[in-house]
Amino acid sequence: MNKKLRKQMKQGGFTLIEIMVVVVIIGILAALVGPQILSKPDQARVQAATSQVAALSNALNLYRLDNHNYPSTEQGLEALIQKPSGFPEAKNWDPEGYFPNVPIDPWGNPYIYLSPGQEGRRFDIISLGADGQEGGEGVNADITSYKSRG
Repeated sequence: MNKKLRKQMKQGGFTLIEIMVVVVIIGILAALVGPQILSKPDQARVQAATSQVAALSNALNLYRLDNHNYPSTEQGLEALIQKPSGFPEAKNWDPEGYFPNVPIDPWGNPYIYLSPGQEGRRFDIISLGADGQEGGEGVNADITSYKSRG
């Protein structure tokens, strides 16, 4: 019986070699996958900004359904979270608001809101991209409510 108990105790754990093999395999996987994941934060920021611009556009359309106008440039995106004063008047403003907060873009800059927008558009929402300046290419390109990145 004593022999049987010792045999069970020996089989209960992992050997040092088994643990080292697992650690080496995890290290190899991390070395192969890690750089691919870490090289994409700019793409993730672009996607986040694109999603935020789309969500803000939808909130502005809901605002317009209730109030028959978009907020003015002066009223800004803040009109989505707090009833705006001034013209155009928000007569049917939803007391719960239209957006939880006014986001900043993933690079830490405020979104630009224009109403009316340029070139006859009803409104424009713009993120100036990673460089914070108009124009640019790649991650520095502007992200707007009126054109999609392609």
